[in-house]
Amino acid sequence: MKRTGFPFYISKPDEYPAKLLFERLRNLNLPRGQYAVFGSGPLAIRGLLKRVGDLDVLVRDRAWNLVVPLGRIVRHGSDETIDLDTGLTFGRSWAYGDFDIDRLIYEAEWIEGLPFVTLDAVVEFKQIAGRPQDLLHLRLLEAAGLI
Repeated sequence: MKRTGFPFYISKPDEYPAKLLFERLRNLNLPRGQYAVFGSGPLAIRGLLKRVGDLDVLVRDRAWNLVVPLGRIVRHGSDETIDLDTGLTFGRSWAYGDFDIDRLIYEAEWIEGLPFVTLDAVVEFKQIAGRPQDLLHLRLLEAAGLI
C-alpha cells in the first residue's frame, strides 16, 4: 500500500476490520442496483483505512425491506437507519447534504464485488459534514493522490 503520510490513524476498540464488514455485506446478497457503500467504506476498499466504526450502506426500498427484519431501526432526526449490530448500517437518506440517493447508487463503482459511492460524492459529503474524522479522511485521500 502506498504510504499516505498519515500513518497515525489509531484504531478504536469499537472499530471493525473493514474486510470483515465487506464480507458481511457480500453475504447478505442484496439485489444489484439497490445499494451502495458510502461514508468511510470507499476509503477502506482502497486501503486507506484498515478498520472502520461501521459500514454505511445506502439502500433503495427493495434492499431496505430485506434488511429491516435483520436489525433495529435507529432514528436520527428525520432520518432513520437500520443497524444490524454487526457493524453494518443501512439508510435511505443521508443526514449531511442533499444527495440524490438513486443517482449515488446508479453511479456506484463496483470494486471487489461491492458497489461503492464515487469518491467525488464521498469528498462532498465529508466536506459538508466536517467532523474530525471527515477532515482526517479528506487528508488521507489527498495524500494518496485520490483528490
